Amino acid sequence: MDSLKTNTAHYNDSVVRQFSIMAVVWGVVGMAVGVLVASQLAWPELNFGIPWLSFGRLRPLHTNAVIFAFGGSALFATSYYVVQRTCHTALFLPKLATFTFWGWQLVILAAAISLPLGYTQGKEYAELEWPIDILIAVVWVAYAIVFFGTIGIRKVKHIYVANWFFGAFIIAVALLHIVNSASIPAGWMKSYSAYAGVQDAMVQWWYGHNAVGFFLTAGFLGMMYYFVPKQAGRPVYSYRLSIVHFWALIFTYMWAGPHHLHYTALPDWTQSVGMLFSLILLAPSWGGMINGVMTLSGAWHKLRDDPILRFLIVSLSFYGMSTFEGPMMAIKTVNALSHYTDWTVGHVHSGALGWVGLITMGSLYYLVPRLFGREKMHSVPAIELHFWMATIGIVLYIAAMWIAGVMQGLMWRAVNADGTLTYTFVESVKATYPFYVIRVVGGLLYLAGMLVMAWNVAKTAMSGRAVKVPVVAVNPAHA
Repeated sequence: MDSLKTNTAHYNDSVVRQFSIMAVVWGVVGMAVGVLVASQLAWPELNFGIPWLSFGRLRPLHTNAVIFAFGGSALFATSYYVVQRTCHTALFLPKLATFTFWGWQLVILAAAISLPLGYTQGKEYAELEWPIDILIAVVWVAYAIVFFGTIGIRKVKHIYVANWFFGAFIIAVALLHIVNSASIPAGWMKSYSAYAGVQDAMVQWWYGHNAVGFFLTAGFLGMMYYFVPKQAGRPVYSYRLSIVHFWALIFTYMWAGPHHLHYTALPDWTQSVGMLFSLILLAPSWGGMINGVMTLSGAWHKLRDDPILRFLIVSLSFYGMSTFEGPMMAIKTVNALSHYTDWTVGHVHSGALGWVGLITMGSLYYLVPRLFGREKMHSVPAIELHFWMATIGIVLYIAAMWIAGVMQGLMWRAVNADGTLTYTFVESVKATYPFYVIRVVGGLLYLAGMLVMAWNVAKTAMSGRAVKVPVVAVNPAHA
């Protein structure tokens, strides 16, 4: 009996627990900074005249914290959890997995210090300077070794589709980061891009849009394909559709970046290619959304009583909405109205808060009790409360930004009969003010929901205990 205990392999969930807890912590921090910078747009005096509290320095801190600290930690946690369960084996090189946790936290800490101090490359989602970029690359290579190594030692022949999405996300982000971050150091925290002019812009938005496409879409679709069927207690609606969805999505996304550069110095044909692939992208995106939502066929009643499932399914509704809106905004005539307006901010946040935020919260609510030996979260009513706070907050936020954006676009292009502008820019700013206040209210609601989650997760973790889960027994025929 003792030898059986000794020889029993266990899943390595300690690193999953660490990343799950830090995802919640960084979620609160990143969203709090987001509320502050949104408030500064409504009330500029909130920067208090302190340079490192100014909008220009805190805004990249907000985007990096929410995307890479909150979203990144959640992706590490869920991919490590899912790859073990679907491959019926413990993590490959567990000490290297532990290194990815501490390395990633060091990246986040370095970003939290350097960005407010004004150290930046000035590239969207890629602001961090070259020493931090090198650390990111090292951690990411270690992540790839652990993930693909685990797949390599799997005890089942089949590779479940969630792992295809996680794998594509890991490979693509490595490629994007290394190419876009190529630079010539000019000091300890100063560098110049290896590219210049419009080529730099092109490479940046190839990176920038694919950060959305692979970090914020493919990775979280990996979550969707595991946690929606698990929470619903039903198999994925169409496995064939999931494979078509995967290949169509990862091929098409790579080419959509130029739609960020409509009406710029980028060659017109390149802009048109970006627009075309953005329109094609609608099909695989909606294929994935339909596949996730239809997994509930025959089990729709579960939405009434299961707030975790509601998080997961409503996130797919926002995914479908955002992936319709994105291709539409990529059309040049629509972009002529939306470009440089708050409509773009509304679109980004319908995807970030609605899709990424809700799918992450639902997945973490599934994970945390299982990681700490509990049957369920400490408070199910608190999950319910969080769901409604988050959903109402999102709707207030994105509706305010949509209205403000369309209004701005129309005011900027309005001309009098003699060809002069009808409105000054300052008049458009003044007209936008009420919507900035509504955005702050929406952001506060969303942040408050995240605080409820942090309390619930803390209570669940403290009242439970770290559990060792034995690796499932595998049919020898599949080994």
